[in-house]
Amino acid sequence: MTEHITGKTLQTVATFNAPLEIVWDAWTKPEQIATWWGPAGFTNTIHKMDLREGGEWRLTMHSANGQNFPNRSIFKEIIPLGKIVFEHFNPHFMTTVMFERDNDKTIIDWSLEFDSPEMFDIIVKAHKADRGQRENVEKLEKYLEGLRPKA
Repeated sequence: MTEHITGKTLQTVATFNAPLEIVWDAWTKPEQIATWWGPAGFTNTIHKMDLREGGEWRLTMHSANGQNFPNRSIFKEIIPLGKIVFEHFNPHFMTTVMFERDNDKTIIDWSLEFDSPEMFDIIVKAHKADRGQRENVEKLEKYLEGLRPKA
């Protein structure tokens, strides 16, 4: 996993030992994304996930100490097996996730772009969104490992 931080963008690139279709499903099926989304220690309730351009995604993230964090996003672009773009509200940022097949592995390029360097500083530096993003990728990796057939 590599991480790039520039101006107002946090970008993470990671390779997963799983075929593209399986990684895509982990991102797009509510029952799957609910199991791995968010930083370490968080669980999720997906209220709505209308995966189409203009569709709404509403979820509540639950921290280990019982605090709830409602989230709302609108999907802006969906290219099956290729790209997901959504606008997140409160705090406001754009997320772009690109999916690339690499034989039997999948590379994702996941970027969060904030409205300003100041908002980036608040969310990434003060609230440690970069660490949360790494933990999110690690949780996805562990989830995908659990889907592999046992030898």
